[in-house]
Amino acid sequence: MTQSIRVALIGDYRANAVAHQAIPPAIQLAAQALSLNVNANWIATPELEQHNLADYHAIWLVPGSPYLNDEGVFAALRWGRESGKPFLGSCGGFQYAIVEYARNVLGWADASHAETDPAGRWVIAPLACSLVEQRGTVSFQPDSRIARAYGALQSDEGYHCNFGVNAEFSDALATQNLRVTSWDLEGDVRGIELTDHPFFVATLFQSERAALQNRLSPLVVAWLQAAAG
Repeated sequence: MTQSIRVALIGDYRANAVAHQAIPPAIQLAAQALSLNVNANWIATPELEQHNLADYHAIWLVPGSPYLNDEGVFAALRWGRESGKPFLGSCGGFQYAIVEYARNVLGWADASHAETDPAGRWVIAPLACSLVEQRGTVSFQPDSRIARAYGALQSDEGYHCNFGVNAEFSDALATQNLRVTSWDLEGDVRGIELTDHPFFVATLFQSERAALQNRLSPLVVAWLQAAAG
């Protein structure tokens, strides 16, 4: 019998967003590869309070920042991190996961995202060069969850972003259970994971875009495997 799972896609859907176009086929391709029946529920951020995330097997904070309900997004992130619910974040999901971790694990109450808070401590800051609709090589830490998912130590990936981890804080962010496990060729942070969580992976790049070429996204596969586990 085919196993059925429910996953929550948290974000404000935009039909013209490339990543949003890629997410449904990315899930479908991964579900077929894993012989899973996946019911994916897209939850707009203003409606988060109407949903019990415990009813889902996994959550994905999808691209599309700034979100319409930042407070709800940060609450969902904290719950996912503390509950051990399999979590995937891409692009904006990566950026907000960094801010939530800095605030609630490292105790940086003023940690902020430069796009939405000009007065805070910018752990997410403007990129020196825009990555809107750009591609680039990323490398992975050997034996990290990301590397195991890809079965490789490098990949060519697509982006749609103007913000990333502030290099001033890269080392300080990784002093507890957060590990930086992906970088671009210049050494800038492109992916993180939590060592004390069953599956918590977030990347600035959008691995889901592979589905637009009818290819599997290794991270979506790994996330659904964790959800089904």
